[in-house]
Amino acid sequence: MFDVDISEFFSEEGPLAALPGYRPRAAQIELAQAIDETIRKRGTLVAEAGTGIGKTWAYLIPAFASGGKVLISTGTRTLQDQLFGRDLPRVRKALSMPVTAALLKGRGNYVCHYHLERLGEDERALKSRTEVGQLRKIQLFAKQTQTGDRADLGQVPEDADIWQRVTSTRENCLGQECPHIRDCFVVKARRQAQEADIVVVNHALFMADLMLREEGITDLLPQADTVIFDEAHQLPDTATRFLGSSVSTHQLLDFGRMLEVAGLAHAREVTNWSDANRRVEQATRELRLACAPLEGMPGRKATFEAMPEPEAFDEALETLRNTLETVVQALSVVSEKHPDLTAAARAGADLMVRLKRWSEPGRGQAAMLAEEDDAEPEDGVQQLADALDGKVPGAGWGQTPADAKAADARFVAPGVSGAAAPKSSWANWTGPAVRWVELGAHHIRLHAAPLSVARAFSRFRRSDQSWILTSATLSVAGDFGHFTRQLGLSGARTGQWASPFDYATQGLLYVPRGLPEPHSPQFAERFVEVLMPMLHASPGGALILCTTLRAVDRFATLFEDAFDRDGVEWPLLKQGDATRRDLLDRFRTLEHPVLVGSASFWEGIDLPGTLLTLVAIDKLPFAPPDDPVIEARLRACRERGGNPFAEFQLPDAAISLKQGAGRLIRTIEDWGVLVVGDTRLVDKPYGKRLWRGLPPFARTRDPNEAVGFYTKRTDPVT
Repeated sequence: MFDVDISEFFSEEGPLAALPGYRPRAAQIELAQAIDETIRKRGTLVAEAGTGIGKTWAYLIPAFASGGKVLISTGTRTLQDQLFGRDLPRVRKALSMPVTAALLKGRGNYVCHYHLERLGEDERALKSRTEVGQLRKIQLFAKQTQTGDRADLGQVPEDADIWQRVTSTRENCLGQECPHIRDCFVVKARRQAQEADIVVVNHALFMADLMLREEGITDLLPQADTVIFDEAHQLPDTATRFLGSSVSTHQLLDFGRMLEVAGLAHAREVTNWSDANRRVEQATRELRLACAPLEGMPGRKATFEAMPEPEAFDEALETLRNTLETVVQALSVVSEKHPDLTAAARAGADLMVRLKRWSEPGRGQAAMLAEEDDAEPEDGVQQLADALDGKVPGAGWGQTPADAKAADARFVAPGVSGAAAPKSSWANWTGPAVRWVELGAHHIRLHAAPLSVARAFSRFRRSDQSWILTSATLSVAGDFGHFTRQLGLSGARTGQWASPFDYATQGLLYVPRGLPEPHSPQFAERFVEVLMPMLHASPGGALILCTTLRAVDRFATLFEDAFDRDGVEWPLLKQGDATRRDLLDRFRTLEHPVLVGSASFWEGIDLPGTLLTLVAIDKLPFAPPDDPVIEARLRACRERGGNPFAEFQLPDAAISLKQGAGRLIRTIEDWGVLVVGDTRLVDKPYGKRLWRGLPPFARTRDPNEAVGFYTKRTDPVT
């Protein structure tokens, strides 16, 4: 670590001063000093940094100066690309430090030579002429690219279905047995990450790495001296998702097709693989039929304990598990004949392990306790999965064949060739969990998730490692307790660094009087009536943030009608009509656009200047009470004598509301009006706790004053 005062880098004579537009900011310097001190002391810092402070540079410079290995984890792949491609190179150039950096994403982001080759040999697998064209573009891209990162191929949409077939998964990766191992983009990316000083990842990949480390696989992410989490407010949800598990009928049917193709190609004489696939398909469809009563349940979902007609569900689930066990046993006999058979066997065993969670413990228990790490399985499911896991060559990615052989020697289980991994990550939960079934139009999905991730997440921090967690939204009116309790960070240092913006001048918070309650059938129509004069007065674009997808459709329809009545032709963009990126790109090029969106538009959006001068939020973003995880957490809180609303619902809503409000003012030149249609923000006693957590906008309930805010800004006379 460099023995310098970190503030010298930020001074008017420092190296950053040469960068265009740079100016010293006291809050940025103070934040950088706190981060530098935390790195030096190997501590944990939870830092709320208001918009405009420049938190990215505030953590990058101490990271550069530390001299150690640093992992930077971002909330999204978009932010990850921005950090690696723009911010990090600028700081490195300004400081003239010989710091190496690497970008690492999950394997599904990299083209797989093997699966690309197989798809090219089977044109029947292509579903349309569009896919034929997309395949040719990907094939050319694979020959020219250095990274294989699909984000670099803008000609093929990010959400195109073909990406699923030209990338690998952990289950179908051939690893050291792959004929293209020397050219593998994932191997290259992981080797670069091992060698780099700073590695940029995302929260999903970080959590995936923690789960794999629990299973004895340690080559996904390198060991680091410092871990920096940007957009850290997303960590509790990401951790819950990755510590949980799910099984869908889509996955089961894909496995059936996978075993049939591999069996017919490489072990045709062993059994009737087509019949095996049909049995898997039949058992899967019977489970889907057993879940048909969910049609009448709220949200078409139910917890394990509340399943309608539970006997039929349990019977269908047991049939499916038995069917899977039979076909996986058949695959395990021939799994060493070809890597495709190994991959199919591993995929089936993984499904078996996840389904096991749905039969143990049985029905009648309000919450399911996880098995202890050293508990013995009650049947052979886990042993079979472990044995097959040892045959998965993908476990040794990034290693030379000699390294892989040495690793195998260290982890050999009796009677099993190769490395036997420990039990799957679901067995490592340390507290109660919730199980629920979700019914879709053509599928069902079985979920399981822990009620708390605090103990599991916090134990991954090494004592000699420093953790920095930063975001603009981590506290509720200055209180970090809700966030730190969720992640088990009881001993963390917390700090709040306010934005340098003049919010009272730049922005106005408008809560209209007289609107119906948010649950009223007349609410949406009345809220649009309130917003139309604001849209006429506003010179820029508008972002309408809804709390549900149903509300997105409702508001879009109402705005179409209102635009017709007023004789205006403003572009109306709606979530679901195109990808998020496409909608935002169009928003930036259109005149006076109105974008209606839900959850994914509440954060991670920068539309500076007059691109965005109106943000409207329909309702306070309380989590839906029918969400099984939320419902179970609230029930557990109530049972221990706590106050679920005060301890969970209100803090979550406060942080989400702050995220949505944060879309309005992103730079010192930005200005506009934030409209919140939910009058509970003012009328209810708890509302004060919510609006006090927002940026200190000027406030009004007068429509004339709200419209006048625009008039004063745009009238050249004033």
